[in-house]
Amino acid sequence: MTLKLILFDVDGTLVDSQAAIVGAMGEAFAGVGLVAPDRATVLSIVGLSLDHAIRRLAPQQDEATQDALVEGYKQAYHAARLQHGAGHSPLYPGAAELLQKLHAVPEYLLGVATGKSQRGMDALIEVHGLSCFVTRQVADHHPSKPHPSMIRTAMAETGVEPEDTVMIGDTSFDIEMAQAAGVRSIAVSWGYHDPARLGADHRIDSFEELQPLLTRLWS
Repeated sequence: MTLKLILFDVDGTLVDSQAAIVGAMGEAFAGVGLVAPDRATVLSIVGLSLDHAIRRLAPQQDEATQDALVEGYKQAYHAARLQHGAGHSPLYPGAAELLQKLHAVPEYLLGVATGKSQRGMDALIEVHGLSCFVTRQVADHHPSKPHPSMIRTAMAETGVEPEDTVMIGDTSFDIEMAQAAGVRSIAVSWGYHDPARLGADHRIDSFEELQPLLTRLWS
């Protein structure tokens, strides 16, 4: 039996966290006396590590202000998560069922490669009961996407080869990371970047399409 590694992005792929992200960013900018970028601009940076995201959203600000924005975002996001629990970043409909089905396939190993922090990912796993991920790559331990470090580390941890690995995500950062790591990429159409412009190897429009696609890829 040849093991297969299925890596998921999180925000915009498994969970609908856009309201939480936009809200926390608004609080962070207000905290330093600035007007936050509009919703579309904020969502355009989802997937990047937070410090990289802030530099893109506030390139004209000095380093001290950018650092304050990073800390302000962390505090606002954490406070909202504690207040709202699972409703803070709800799973997309069908996500939990898909993960259960894939987890039941003996040769499939599931993992995440996310711009979330370790604290944020751990909290999400706990609140949604996502115990299926055998490898969890987060922003704390890697260069920001689209650097391939997350995927390469996940493959090293699981012993899976590039040809037996797929990366599933909703942004250009996910797809470019997969390409840099030499693995197949699958774009989802319900996320934060236009799927038609991502250049992924494959695209799905619903979670129901994923398992049949994987079966075809690895048949």
